Amino acid sequence: MRAGAGLAAGRLICRLGWLCWLLALVLAAPARAACLSDAEVAALFAAWENRAPAANPVLSSPADGECSRAKFNKLLQQKLGAPAGYKAGLTNPAVQRRFKYDSPVRGTLYGPMLLQDGATVETAFGARPLFEADLLVRISSTNVNSATTPAEVLEGIDQLIPFIELPDLLVEDPAALDGVAITAINVGARLGVTGTPLPVQATAAFNRMLRDMQVIVRGDGIELDRGLGSDVLGHPLNAVIWLARDLARQGVALQPGDLVSLGSFSRLLPPQPGLAVAVEYLGLPGNPVVTVNFRQDE
Repeated sequence: MRAGAGLAAGRLICRLGWLCWLLALVLAAPARAACLSDAEVAALFAAWENRAPAANPVLSSPADGECSRAKFNKLLQQKLGAPAGYKAGLTNPAVQRRFKYDSPVRGTLYGPMLLQDGATVETAFGARPLFEADLLVRISSTNVNSATTPAEVLEGIDQLIPFIELPDLLVEDPAALDGVAITAINVGARLGVTGTPLPVQATAAFNRMLRDMQVIVRGDGIELDRGLGSDVLGHPLNAVIWLARDLARQGVALQPGDLVSLGSFSRLLPPQPGLAVAVEYLGLPGNPVVTVNFRQDE
């Protein structure tokens, strides 16, 4: 529309009284939030490096969160090296409710983030440190990218790895985070402790064991929380299916050797100085356990 025609239309609307007020309100409204600027992402990364609370990202669409995540991960990769795999976050309905989002989200894992079983970690390992029961799988075949059922995923993975994730919600006001903002901060990826890998059996019985396992979190021997395999998208391997599809939207495919974090089997819990945490996977072969210790304050 030419400027003159637009002005005439505006005058016509204004003759209709309240519509004139509405037009003025719309024209005065600020532009919607967009992808974080390079300067904002640099500030976010500086806060991550310093384990200091960052300003909450202000974003309005999933695309804004993904664009911001890409910028943030570019800086993380410069510091930490090539990705070791990915994490599917918000795969548990309880965690989705906490972050007011009805879909999983994706982050990237890097090798230096992954610690060995029994590691001792600073209690304040991040700006907003937490821990949760999780599980890693290792990709063995690109066929996993076309899997549509947990049974088909089993054909494309070769290891289950017990995993206590140590996420960092990073921002000044974690309670204000939603799914878009948590995407922008790489789904809080900071650290995680890996247990002894279990070989995968591509059988119906193993498939059921994964779905039905009980995941128990203990601190100093006292049960803190527990969940079921089915708490993650009905079956934990559905997280791999979701992740492969999400990566495919951006022309990326899972590759042999990639690790995938499946999500939360427990609540997000705060670390305490001197706390010894153990996560047991009751129902998997050998009922494996992975542990982490939070350093006692000096």
